[in-house]
Amino acid sequence: DYPESMLPLMGLHPTSVKENYKEELAIIKKALDNGKYYGIGEIGIDLYWDQTFKKEQQYVFQTQLQWAKEKKLPVSIHIRNAFDEVFEIVEQEQSPDLTGVFHCFTGTLEQAQKAIDLNFYLGIGGVVTFKNGKIDKFLNNIPPQHIVVETDAPWLAPTPYRGKRNEPAYLELILDKLTDIYQMTKKDMESILYNNSLSIFKFK
Repeated sequence: DYPESMLPLMGLHPTSVKENYKEELAIIKKALDNGKYYGIGEIGIDLYWDQTFKKEQQYVFQTQLQWAKEKKLPVSIHIRNAFDEVFEIVEQEQSPDLTGVFHCFTGTLEQAQKAIDLNFYLGIGGVVTFKNGKIDKFLNNIPPQHIVVETDAPWLAPTPYRGKRNEPAYLELILDKLTDIYQMTKKDMESILYNNSLSIFKFK
């Protein structure tokens, strides 16, 4: 019912990087060259389950960051057990034309500040509502002008739905948690988050 609210991104996810990564990259590049996309992602490095294609993941990630700069598109960065590797490549590619979101951020305050210093926003999802999610303990040290909210649906549903299928409607629960952390009204928080999203994806 809301086609204007569905804005696609295109990218090769790190867990999809296999022996045929060059062919997959060519498909992504063709799509980006010929379609209307609002960003490149999810891209990044994921070393949680398997490190077999670590070097290939690094190459694919860096290549797509370079495309993002060329096309002046934001990126959505997926990181799992790979903050050091991701930061190393982002620092190599650092540019006024490189920005985006550290998707589903679960790092430390130091890593959060480093991402912000590199011209990125933090994607805050259901983890912020978890009892041992940790990021809720330091998020008030990060100005809200540097965050956006995400669902990561169908994964990482916020409390009290943790472990169940996530839904976009549950963003309201994340928003409630953020208003509590920042001691702001919901209206003010919504306004900040909306403007942050607009700054990244330029959908208007």
